Amino acid sequence: MSLEELNKIIRAEIGVLVYFSGENCNVCHALRPKFKELFDREFPQIKQIYLDAEENREISAYFQVFSMPTMIIFLDGREFIREGRTVSLHQLRDKLSRPYDMLTT
Repeated sequence: MSLEELNKIIRAEIGVLVYFSGENCNVCHALRPKFKELFDREFPQIKQIYLDAEENREISAYFQVFSMPTMIIFLDGREFIREGRTVSLHQLRDKLSRPYDMLTT
């Protein structure tokens, strides 16, 4: 995926989760299925994109991703939430629920 393609998706969708991970990142691999389950269940209209930060260096640099995992949620084309390393799924759900409901109902 190119930076241009990703920006086009971010502008076109109601919401986008971009999850930056790495092949050798154990935390990344442990959190990814938990994020997927949460977003599939609670936020199904948010498009999920998973990127290897090492393979997508241009995109990682553009979004200033310096550690893994980093998760950025865009709503209505703008960055809304950015979390890295230690993420509470409960707090994330609480932060995202109201704005998501406003955009999707």
